[in-house]
Amino acid sequence: MYIIKVKGKAKIPDYIQLRDEQFVLIAYFRADRPLKDLHRYGLEGQEIPLAAVIAELEFGKLRKLEL
Repeated sequence: MYIIKVKGKAKIPDYIQLRDEQFVLIAYFRADRPLKDLHRYGLEGQEIPLAAVIAELEFGKLRKLEL
């Protein structure tokens, strides 16, 4: 799974994208509310490590998500 932080503009907020191994979009959520409904993406129980990854993630940089 891969993660990328997308920078918003003006009134559009920043977003986080989760993509699978073929880079197909599997999740898209606001960066300011990332820990909501993680069970939908198979990441339940990973709130603290995922928050740390999101906090240090640079905008526009694709990164392999390893929790």
